[in-house]
Amino acid sequence: MTLLRERSDRGQAAPSSGGGLLTGLLRTARPKQWVKNVLVAAAPAAAGVLFTAHALTRLALVFVLFTACAAAVYLVNDARDAEADRAHPVKCRRPVAAGQVPVPAAYAAGITLGVLAPAAAALLCPPALAALLAGYLVLQLAYCVSLKHVLVIDLAVVTSGFVMRAVAGGLALGIPLSRWFLITTGFGALFMVAAKRYSEAVQLAGNGGATRALLTEYTTGYLRFVWQLAAGVAVLGYCLWALEEGGVPHTSVLPWRQLSVVAFVLAVLRYAVFADRGTAGEPEDVVLGDRALALIGLVWAAMYAAAVADW
Repeated sequence: MTLLRERSDRGQAAPSSGGGLLTGLLRTARPKQWVKNVLVAAAPAAAGVLFTAHALTRLALVFVLFTACAAAVYLVNDARDAEADRAHPVKCRRPVAAGQVPVPAAYAAGITLGVLAPAAAALLCPPALAALLAGYLVLQLAYCVSLKHVLVIDLAVVTSGFVMRAVAGGLALGIPLSRWFLITTGFGALFMVAAKRYSEAVQLAGNGGATRALLTEYTTGYLRFVWQLAAGVAVLGYCLWALEEGGVPHTSVLPWRQLSVVAFVLAVLRYAVFADRGTAGEPEDVVLGDRALALIGLVWAAMYAAAVADW
């Protein structure tokens, strides 16, 4: 009887963790993940036009629109995966899986945001940026429905979300994007995505892939190869940017562009420590949770800013 009761309990939603419907919807929108949308400022920062009233206003709008689109995807994803999440030791505490947010409410909120965000972008943003946001939404929803079950394509789609954020900042302000910027951003994102998948595969090795079936088709060796390859290409792309003077005479006190390579490589190596251990589950948790990595990031940001400003 006890065994039957335990099996029955596993098929039901976990008890609600408390809080109202609005609180649950907000938690489902993943506020911690919103830090990813800061990538919209990457291209303007690299071009040295970030701190102007026009740039800050336009980027704030793009940040909000990307946050709404991402929230729509999270809501739909959690509604679709509610049953599978209830079998996961951590995801079972998500509001939809725990029963705090009913599945129909999650779908309704996700669809509403998914319609309003692109509509607002079409009215308030350049056409290219509105198209990018619509493409992001379509691609990520396709990922939730089917693409997350396709080998390699799942990695490419998640990576594309980071790249689209970085490209959006350039489109919003009409800034041309260099090939090195796109290469470093794309492969840097793939490095973190593959490291996350590798960590999930390591941690769920004894679970038979119950909550992410695709992990049973990847081998840990393959995922390790992907994040190592991506890290190498990202470092190479950044080095090529740093060593390319572009015919502009050097007038700064120190060669900040070249010196920033040291901080960038150290940051990649430090992040790789967590990837190798299988503890690089969420990029924002790794970056914000490790003091050494945060300090290296601040040093790199200072050098990068000095290079852009030609100090």
